[in-house]
Amino acid sequence: MEAERTLRDEELAGLAELAAQLRVDAIRCSTRAGSGHPTSSLSAADLLAVLISRHLRYDWSFPGNRANDHLIFSKGHASPLLYAVFRAVGAISEQELLDTYRQAGSRLQGHPTPVLPWVDVATGSLGQGLPAGVGIALAGRYLDRLPFHVWVLCGDSEMAEGSIWEALDKAGHYGLRNLTAIVDVNRLGQRGATELEWDLDTYRRRVEAFGCRGIVVDGHDLGAIDEALGQARAATGPTVVLARTVKGKGVPEIEDSPDWHGKALPADLAERAVTALGGDRRIRVRAPRPEPAPPTGAPTAPAPTLPTYAKGDKVAVRNAYGDALRALGGRPDVVVLDGEVSDSTRADKFGEAYPDRFFEMFIAEQQMVAAAVGLQVRGYRPFAATFAAFLSRAYDFIRMAAISQADIVLAGSHAGVEIGPDGPSQMGLEDLAALRAVPGSTVLCPSDAVSCVALVAQLLDREGISYLRTTRGAYPVLYDNGEDFPIGGSKLLREGGDVALVGAGVTVHTCLAAADELAREGIDARVVDLYSIKPVDRQRLLDAVHATGGRLVVVEDHYPEGGLGSAVLESLADLAEPVRVAHLAVRGLPGSGTPTQQMDRAGIGVTAIVGAARALA
Repeated sequence: MEAERTLRDEELAGLAELAAQLRVDAIRCSTRAGSGHPTSSLSAADLLAVLISRHLRYDWSFPGNRANDHLIFSKGHASPLLYAVFRAVGAISEQELLDTYRQAGSRLQGHPTPVLPWVDVATGSLGQGLPAGVGIALAGRYLDRLPFHVWVLCGDSEMAEGSIWEALDKAGHYGLRNLTAIVDVNRLGQRGATELEWDLDTYRRRVEAFGCRGIVVDGHDLGAIDEALGQARAATGPTVVLARTVKGKGVPEIEDSPDWHGKALPADLAERAVTALGGDRRIRVRAPRPEPAPPTGAPTAPAPTLPTYAKGDKVAVRNAYGDALRALGGRPDVVVLDGEVSDSTRADKFGEAYPDRFFEMFIAEQQMVAAAVGLQVRGYRPFAATFAAFLSRAYDFIRMAAISQADIVLAGSHAGVEIGPDGPSQMGLEDLAALRAVPGSTVLCPSDAVSCVALVAQLLDREGISYLRTTRGAYPVLYDNGEDFPIGGSKLLREGGDVALVGAGVTVHTCLAAADELAREGIDARVVDLYSIKPVDRQRLLDAVHATGGRLVVVEDHYPEGGLGSAVLESLADLAEPVRVAHLAVRGLPGSGTPTQQMDRAGIGVTAIVGAARALA
């Protein structure tokens, strides 16, 4: 027993030395950079020392090992601690840590991103890491069926974010025993005390109300931390370790001080702090490794038989989206998520055929997008759908997904005034602008079932954030089955030399109806289906300019800023020749009414298009 006790003392001493090294490195790199969050790193150093030494099963030389645990810093501002961990495990050198942190061109950015192979998702916008961890844990439990564990370091300030509680709710609902959140409760946020400060009991009761086990621990008691993390790994459900810590721990001059958040220590104070912590060390952690997992090759499945439709039949684009998902479901990497509207988005068609790869996120759009990002970390191809209007709730998650270099597909149904009597709260009228603004995004707005199916099939392997806008109402099929719809392309539906009518989605149909009326007046209207809004088909637009003498009517069921009209005008901005564009868009606040009434009132109906074309021609 005495030998066992002595060994335990040696282990604790070793962990204390490692924690001191992590603190020293967090101070050194941030002071050298002149910026960063060292105090937020110091509070969690004991937690990370125990985690990486004894519980995180990770082959640092092979981050692609599918059996590796996952480590996510939801409190991404504590990047000095994360990079100190990477140095301790030998993933990066001391020189890279000290000389490049927060410098131009460095992998060690102010907040972590997947530029580093050991980082799964970008964090820094608080409340993001734990929701993404839910997606990774879903993959582990229900799809990969591998014994890896997902560890997420959270800050106590972000516990005020609703997305954290969405994540805990879904973790409890899905019984994610392979997920542990470690909350660094250091009491202090950016400008002072956090909402609950050190009220650990309230944190615990809230966590347990969401179906997770809460373990309260002294975040500087290495033995207690070790016991808590061991219990978490063996748990039968999701666990939240609530660790009471001190901000700036280890540097008495700044401990528990509200004045040091986000501030690097000046050189003199940093020198004293490093000395107080025992100076620099060269500890190299030999972390526990997982058993190797067999690598997965490219997903194999027979070529899908895509759905077909009779030309002229009325089919809602949202129905075609569901049909396409079901057809693509033969590929085992395809997963689908929905926000409790799958009977409207038609994602339920996939869920009926492949229930093991369909994840209901209920009315939690932030968690839906985050889970999609987490699932793609594990190599899956997520399609996530809700009403176009409700994606605005998740916009920060979409923005961060792009920073994470995630490959996900988002579908927004019930877009525009076309949805009819539900009124403006349900109308996506900003979605095209929002998604166009995302770096590297693809934005598509098909007008019929055939084009929708063809575009969904291409999105299966497209990189980045892809967005597909679908219509609620049923409209005639315009195209023959099997036609090509390249992303970045468009379709010329009518030739004409007097004026060009440019639409996307539902407005293609109103443009066609307007062209018929104009033809009866002797005005020859060209009709362009600009189904790819980003990237846009500039050549088609140039052809329309040249054919019509620069007379264009652009019609969109969207607010005027940032959508189809903006894409067209930006594409033609550098032309020397004159271009006259009538931009018809939803310029007022809609109410209720039939789809036709709504479009007429908004000034994007047939009568408005005819009037605008007549004025130009």
